[in-house]
Amino acid sequence: MPDPATTAYWPATTEATVLDTSIGELLRDAAAAVPDRLALVEGIDPAVARRWTYSELLADAERVATALLAEFEPGARIAVYSPNRWEWALLQLGAALAGMVLVTVNPALRLRELRYVLQQSRSCALFYSGEYRGQSSAEIVAELRPQLPELRLAFAFEEWDEFLRRPVPGGLEFPVVRPRDAAQIQYTSGTTGSPKGCVLHHQGTINAARIAGTMAGLQDGDVWINPMPMFHVGSCVMAAVGILALRGTHVLLPGFDAGLVLEMIQEHRGNMMLVVPTVLHSLVNHPDVEKYELTSMRGMLCGGSTAPAALVRRAEELFGANIAIGYGQTEAHGVVCQSKLTDSHTDRMTTVGHALPHMDLAIIDPATGEMISHDEQGEVCVRGYQSMLGYFELPEATAAALDKDGWLHTGDLGAMDDRGFLRVTGRLRDMIIRGGENIYPREIEELLLEAGAVYAVEVVGVPDEYWGEQVGVIVQLRPGDRDVAEVFEELRQYCQANLARFKVPRLWYAVSEFPTTASGKIQKFALRAMIAAGELPPVLKAD
Repeated sequence: MPDPATTAYWPATTEATVLDTSIGELLRDAAAAVPDRLALVEGIDPAVARRWTYSELLADAERVATALLAEFEPGARIAVYSPNRWEWALLQLGAALAGMVLVTVNPALRLRELRYVLQQSRSCALFYSGEYRGQSSAEIVAELRPQLPELRLAFAFEEWDEFLRRPVPGGLEFPVVRPRDAAQIQYTSGTTGSPKGCVLHHQGTINAARIAGTMAGLQDGDVWINPMPMFHVGSCVMAAVGILALRGTHVLLPGFDAGLVLEMIQEHRGNMMLVVPTVLHSLVNHPDVEKYELTSMRGMLCGGSTAPAALVRRAEELFGANIAIGYGQTEAHGVVCQSKLTDSHTDRMTTVGHALPHMDLAIIDPATGEMISHDEQGEVCVRGYQSMLGYFELPEATAAALDKDGWLHTGDLGAMDDRGFLRVTGRLRDMIIRGGENIYPREIEELLLEAGAVYAVEVVGVPDEYWGEQVGVIVQLRPGDRDVAEVFEELRQYCQANLARFKVPRLWYAVSEFPTTASGKIQKFALRAMIAAGELPPVLKAD
């Protein structure tokens, strides 16, 4: 056992209890204990918003589970491709009761991206919204269905009642769902450029969300205001399951709008919210923020990327709430490390706190695999019940992420001080974080290399005051007489047609050749330095 006094190793603590249950049992227990307590509310105009008590939520979730079991066996993978809506929340709970695995899909994905996720997950059912931000999801699904033989059922949420009215055979029984059974598959990418499905289990979703929420100030019966997208671990796990575990009220907004968030906090006396820095920035800078009654807020959990100290300070003044800074990843069911409300202001602003209870934390030398000393930079690794079950049907990728000793290799760089506080200092992989969304350069690079005009390409994160990072692309074009800006605009439109909007590069740079190492490998760090110094100005800046 390494010595925490001399090694960047923080052994698991036990100050919180890990519940040994499933999401369905959690809902049943809440419905039995507080049947009339408000459980779920649409975060829209209160005059038309739907509401469910815990007894009503259980009844409707069981209807969904019964409809699913009439079509599929426990363990089946049920995909959801939609922005936030109340049906999304009911489908999540119904799938959990039915022992099925929810595959969460970003509604911004285009046809080729959605096809990959549905094929790789071998999803047998898909629930979707007819449209998302002017994009016809229904048309995409209609084009895809003949290409997906395992996809037996596709239902638009606009036909939700029709789905629930489908014939159900008699004698259906709900399965026994164990705590370590798979609950979700959430897709994230790596340096290979191919998305990987993180298989998350019931125990991890329940306890990571419950413990992180409690550490941020969440209490029994509280109200969680949730504007974050449900396909993301911060929403369907941290918010939806976290508030369920505390038998509180989940106010699910259709999406993020600063004015609507402020209105919902005031209307529902909101106590907790998860935010990323861009969301926090929009809230504190809303022109009418001081007109709202926001003092009900007890805490906020902020993650996704580094939050400037001045922004956190301003938010705490406005909301009268403590902001807990968190760090995590999907492979660990969300939050891995988090500051405590009792931590000093300096520690909360300069670190991401300690590992959550029951999780070991270590900083490991990527070259040797050995733990290093305090305050030295290395790869952040965690070990414990929060680790995913693996990447769906990708044994080699799973073995690379989860080693033989049980350590989950995050791919992030960090340093730990002698008190166990972690600072995240960078990434082993070149992932870009734009407004809390993870973007993986290789995926964009591979797409652009399919375009005939592109000879070579590199994608990098460019610092941005508002978004944290913007997507920058450096392109070496094939010889030709055309105007570079004109070609770049065509390439931008090509990306827009094939990628989710947040992945489309905003800054386009041209080079005649790339800086390389002696072995011919392109030096991304040199490109970043040239951009930062103004030596490589953008040819095209997209909105």
